[in-house]
Amino acid sequence: MYLTKEVKAEIFAKHGKSATDTGNSEGQIALFTHRINHLTEHLKNNRKDYNTERSLVRLVGKRRSLLDYLIKVDVLRYRAIIKELNIRK
Repeated sequence: MYLTKEVKAEIFAKHGKSATDTGNSEGQIALFTHRINHLTEHLKNNRKDYNTERSLVRLVGKRRSLLDYLIKVDVLRYRAIIKELNIRK
């Protein structure tokens, strides 16, 4: 499995406030980015996997809505997470 408890805790510890604070916007965006990167690699090898493609589109939408929320609340946090994860609009 590509996403274990330890990997999740590491992502939230690095990008969120703490390893147990899973509701933080930056932590959720980082987790979605990790999952999006994994699904993108999967789809490069399995291009006819339409269920995974649909899941990928939904994840991108969720991440986009969180980024939109973050830009409304605090632009500096938005710019920091974009720079840190190499995401561009």
